[in-house]
Parts: sequence; structure tokens; C-alpha cells
Amino acid sequence: MSEIDLVEANLALKEIHKLEGHTDRVWSLAWNPATGDDGHPATLASCSGDKTVRIWQQGPSGSWDCTAVLEDTHNRTVRSCAWSPCGKLLATASFDATTAIWQQVGLDFECVATLEGHENEVKSVAWNPSGTLLATCSRDKSVWIWEMQPGNEFECIAVLQGHTQDVKMVQWHPHLDVLVSVSYDNSIRVWIEDIDIDDWSSVQTLSKTSCGHSSTVWALSFSSGGDRMVTSSDDLTMKIWDTTKNPSEVSGDGNGSWFHLCTISGYHDRPIFSVNWSRNGIIASGAADDAICLFHEQKNDLVHGPSYRLLLKVKAHDMDVNSVQWNPKDPNILASASDDGSIKLWQLTGLP
Repeated sequence: MSEIDLVEANLALKEIHKLEGHTDRVWSLAWNPATGDDGHPATLASCSGDKTVRIWQQGPSGSWDCTAVLEDTHNRTVRSCAWSPCGKLLATASFDATTAIWQQVGLDFECVATLEGHENEVKSVAWNPSGTLLATCSRDKSVWIWEMQPGNEFECIAVLQGHTQDVKMVQWHPHLDVLVSVSYDNSIRVWIEDIDIDDWSSVQTLSKTSCGHSSTVWALSFSSGGDRMVTSSDDLTMKIWDTTKNPSEVSGDGNGSWFHLCTISGYHDRPIFSVNWSRNGIIASGAADDAICLFHEQKNDLVHGPSYRLLLKVKAHDMDVNSVQWNPKDPNILASASDDGSIKLWQLTGLP
């Protein structure tokens, strides 16, 4: 897809399903990466201000049903959810300062571990590519890294201090044990394990002085190859960051390897809460203007360098769009979640 000229493509984003059941705003979505193939129906998790997590599954006829409601574990808003790479475990992060680990047993889900340690609201949870490490972040300004032990035990192996405000999201590089966090302090931090001291450290901070954001950074997403990432902010922009080398390495002058490539602005007029990069190279964004935008790289500008152009914009929900997530198995299917309490599934049509 990234090599196809989309300039003449007649694209449309068509709503194909609306999933209702949550009784409060829906904060986050996660596709189960082990589903969507023959014999394994596509599965989506959602979490909400109603303190529950819902599991949605596509039936043989193509319709979607809620197959499980995970409740009575968190006693405040569930802000974030993430499936392990093997699809067998689901991590959920809550404003009750805990992260729960769920495992499917038959048709039901059981909470097999509760991770405690953050002082207050946990805002985001993410698994590393191998499923051996879990990262969480919180309003307490810290990022914790947990190592999975036998028997679904989790040990905190690092507490990362560096952000000066609420940490909004953590995300692992798709192929390396490189962790990125974004914060209310307007910065993006890149963390790697320092083998010499057997600890994790911040190797790069992307802030306003490095062409970064001027307000809260809400979200980030990596390209499928891991050589670029996109961040979104309260400053109404998205920024594309590039790396010319292995992002787990630090250059001789002590600087990290990520640099600002370009800024996407002028398309949302309210804070941009979510961004997600499909494996076809299309960036989706969801914002407080109730809209979803899709962008793709435009490679024919030799003068100004790489840029990203708007493919389409749709009013997607009646209230803020909090999460947009491409289906990893079918990159033409996008899921969105909103303050209006609904989840929508969209199909991108008209691709060449």
C-alpha cells in the first residue's frame, strides 16, 4: 500500500457495525492479534468509564456480539486495555491504580493477577513484542516495567522516573525492546535497558526544543517497520518522527536516533486523542472534534521532503473520539471508540 499512488483513489470510510453496551464513555480498544484467521473469529476488547471491559466477537454471519463482560475487579474507570502478542492474556489499566491480567478459561475470563504499585490512576498498558514484559504508566508521573514470571506472576523490574507530569501512554517498538512514553509535560521519552547497569534509562527526550509538541502529548503509534512513529497532541497537531538507525542504539554524542520528519496540522480543531498506523501505511487519527481523519505519505515532493496528505475526514461519533485502532489482520477495517458510549467498525473502500 505504501508504494501505491493514492492521489486518484476514490476512498470512503463506511460504517459497517455499531457496538453498544457500555453505559459510560469508551476509552480504549484492542484487537486480539491471534484472531481473525480461519477458525479464530475476530475479537475486540473495549474498556470504559463504566468500570467494565467488554469482549466482542465476530460471528459466522459477520455480525458482532458481546461475548463477555469483565467486571467486579476494577472499582473505577478502566482506561486502557492490551492483548498479549499470543492473544491469551488481556491487561487492563484502571484509575483505581491497578492493572489486571485476564486469561480466558472456556467462555469466561478470569483475573489471574493484579499489579499494584502506582500511586494513582494507571493511564496505559502495553506488552513488548515477545510478551515477556509489560509497561504501565500513571498520573504519578512514573512508568513501570513488569516482567512476566511462570504461573502468571509479574515482577516489577524497573520504575522509570523522568516525566514531570501525568504520563498518558506507553507503547513498545514493534520489533525491539524500546519503550516510548508520552506525557502531559508535552514531551516524548524513549527508554531502553542499559545492560551495563542492569536498569532502564531514558536515551532521548523529544520536546518543543527538538521540534516537538507545545502541549499535552496524548498518543503515539509506530509504523509496521518501526522506522517511524506518529504522535498526537493537545496542540492540534500530529508529528512524524523518523530514525535512520536502530532506535535501541545511542549515537556517540549521546543523542538518541529519532528526529522530527514533518508535522501534520490544520485538520482537527480540537485535541487529538488517538493515532494508529496501519500495516498498509495509513495513519488514522481520532479527536475531540468527533472526527476521524486518514493520512498517507506523499512521496513526490522532492523540494520539501516527505509529507503526509489527508485522504479523508468523517464525522464519526456524536462526542469525542478517544481511540482508533486498525485491525492487524485486515488493514481495511478500523475500530473507533467514543465518549458517546459506542464503538464503531469502519471499512475503508475504494483502495486501488
